[in-house]
Amino acid sequence: MSDFDLVVRGGTIVDGTGTRPFSGDIAIKDGTIVAIGEKLGAGTEEIDARDRLVTPGFVDVHTHYDGQITWENRLTPSSNHGVTTVVMGNCGVGFAPVRSSDHSLMIRLMEGVEDIPAVVMAEGVPFNWESFPEYLDALAQRESDIDFAAQLPHSPLRVYVMGKRGADLEPPTEQDLAEMRRLTTEAIKAGAVGVTTSRSMTHRFRDGRPAPSVPTEDQEVLALAAGLGDAGTGVFQLVLNHDIPATERFKLVRRIAETSGRPVSFTFMQSAHAPGDWQDTLRSLEAANHDGLPIRGQIIPRPAGGMLGLELSFHPFSLNPSYKEVAGLPLEQKLARMRDPEFRRRLLSERPEDPSPFFESVVSGIEQMYVLGDPPNYNPRADESIAARARRAGVDPRELIYDTLLEKDGHEILYRPLGNAEGERFESSGRNLLSNDYTFPALGDGGAHYGMICDAAYTTYLLTYWCRDADGRGIELPYAIRKLTYEPAQALGFGDRGLLKVGYKADINVIDWEKLHLHAPRPTADLPAGGVRLSQRSDGYDATIVSGEVTYRAGQPTGRLPGRLIRGTRPAPALHAA
Repeated sequence: MSDFDLVVRGGTIVDGTGTRPFSGDIAIKDGTIVAIGEKLGAGTEEIDARDRLVTPGFVDVHTHYDGQITWENRLTPSSNHGVTTVVMGNCGVGFAPVRSSDHSLMIRLMEGVEDIPAVVMAEGVPFNWESFPEYLDALAQRESDIDFAAQLPHSPLRVYVMGKRGADLEPPTEQDLAEMRRLTTEAIKAGAVGVTTSRSMTHRFRDGRPAPSVPTEDQEVLALAAGLGDAGTGVFQLVLNHDIPATERFKLVRRIAETSGRPVSFTFMQSAHAPGDWQDTLRSLEAANHDGLPIRGQIIPRPAGGMLGLELSFHPFSLNPSYKEVAGLPLEQKLARMRDPEFRRRLLSERPEDPSPFFESVVSGIEQMYVLGDPPNYNPRADESIAARARRAGVDPRELIYDTLLEKDGHEILYRPLGNAEGERFESSGRNLLSNDYTFPALGDGGAHYGMICDAAYTTYLLTYWCRDADGRGIELPYAIRKLTYEPAQALGFGDRGLLKVGYKADINVIDWEKLHLHAPRPTADLPAGGVRLSQRSDGYDATIVSGEVTYRAGQPTGRLPGRLIRGTRPAPALHAA
């Protein structure tokens, strides 16, 4: 008879604390780590982890699986990159609370802000809820390959309370603010792990209107913070307005922390338009924490990666007026039209037209377009851009970009870094922001930007680019694992995970360090209504374990679905509570 349900035997354990790795076995029973040591007893199931790394499961606190979790039970691309816990409802957008009359409005909002095709959501999201507690009850019925938690988003809440006035960006009354505060408290007490908002001017409907949360006055955001404080638990997440200086926008972050008395985190990226901005933000972070305000910056250790191609949401000519003639055609027919000399001449003569300045800027930035390659090169040199190559060849950069899109029978993908870099130094976000006590990796955005961004693999990227292949860039492995596990878990109040210690939840990765490899993203038409999304494979994850059950072996799903909704914060195991 076996002593344990599962034993991970003989691995090199990197336990999430940041201390030196050590060799040993990990024994699991009833989803919990019950013993760590040498030559432990037998398990009903065993994994030979000799010559392998054994780490806690990774935690990504910034995703948008709000819709995907309602129509499927695998939260890829996060779950096939070692992630075992995700948090959704970020950036102030989501699907609850919502009245039946506003379903289409929420769909249009997510289409504009998170680049999810409206037809996918119309077919996939069941909307079998109205209030946020009802949404959580619906999620509690779902099974998944990893655990998931939800936050209350500001934009749906505003529309739910104010109706058309909220969507039309009218100012709230005192009664509106009181109701938003009350509903925030209600959502947190029902199990939401936090509340979120966005002040970013890039967050818009596809017709160009700002998302309902974006232009609101500070008093409305502080009403949500007060509701969080009334609940006495939970966190606050926000995306700031980068059109104002760092020191100015950070004032709101401090006020949220002071009003709520709760932890706050925000999207922290470098701005090419304000090179010293990140240093001001780090100084503000350090000062706030010195003053006892628990504020953290969510970072991604490379540029956000915009993917452009004929099969994807955007490419350099997709917003030109004539492209509408071919946008809906199958790829083969689209290629035939684009190879036609007259159509090519006409398309090249036009310029992008779109109600969103952000999308116009994405497709217009021809100096920042590169062939992605496989393996993907997220840190190219400036002289590798297609425009630089064109100048060396004495041709028009737009002509060469056009030709490049047609390569590989139209399957070529262009890489368009979307900020988070210093000039031509694309690796600078990792170098400048990763090694700081007040930042942690996040921003995978899984479940969103299906046809434009595939950043959820940042976990694999961090371990390969910044650790194993660092060549002096240097992030030590124990520190990197701590950043991917313990720190984000703590930031959200998930005290039961993120470490490999007795009493902790058995979320574990077994990694073949030498074979760890990140493949380039590829489009697949497997969303509801045949929608296209980018998927990204990795090699080297021998096994991923969630709640003591093996969910992936050698990158392939086992079919087990132990992942469940996390309601609220979780205390550390009693053995380690002190």
